Amino acid sequence: MTLTIAITSDFICPWCLVAETRLNRAIEQLNSSVEIQKIWFPFELNPDMPEAGMDRKTYRSQKFGSWEYSQQLDATTVQATQNDGIGFRYDLMTVTPNTLKAHRLMWFAGQQGKATAMAERILNAYFTEGQNIVEVQVLADLATGVGLDAEAAKTFLLSDAGIQEIRDLEQQAIAQGIHGVPHIRIGQEVISGAQPVEVFLAALQNAAHELTTA
Repeated sequence: MTLTIAITSDFICPWCLVAETRLNRAIEQLNSSVEIQKIWFPFELNPDMPEAGMDRKTYRSQKFGSWEYSQQLDATTVQATQNDGIGFRYDLMTVTPNTLKAHRLMWFAGQQGKATAMAERILNAYFTEGQNIVEVQVLADLATGVGLDAEAAKTFLLSDAGIQEIRDLEQQAIAQGIHGVPHIRIGQEVISGAQPVEVFLAALQNAAHELTTA
């Protein structure tokens, strides 16, 4: 039996990385015979971001009123996730990216059964390594890290392939009432935001019980 988890996320959302990290810990603690399958859906928090992204300091200063306040928000994220083992490196991040290419790469990886590995790699590349996930070469290199062919990934990203599919999936999310991420559906339960591991575990246990007793 397979328990499907639907994850709607964006690669510029630190809480999406936190939620995925905590979800993985909950899955490790789940004492059940059910198999877990994750399905990833795209969401762009900044759909109007220029294709090349923006200088992070400029963008964040404009969005939050000052660079100092932006840094306080970053520090709050780090403080709130001290026990999650995530090495946030905001000091290395120079660009706030347009995430369409990253979502397309995740979709491309999904055609080969590697969506989860690709999503996790992109999130970590951005938040813990400060990599610019707008650049095609960066994304192609990340693709090789999960076992995809770099040239195939590069050719795909340099084309228009996958753009309409991503747009359709994003519209589908909005039609379902999803207006923020992370949005995670486990069985019949929806979890919004980076909830504690215990919340994810309880949802997993409930969904697994429903599956096994149905």
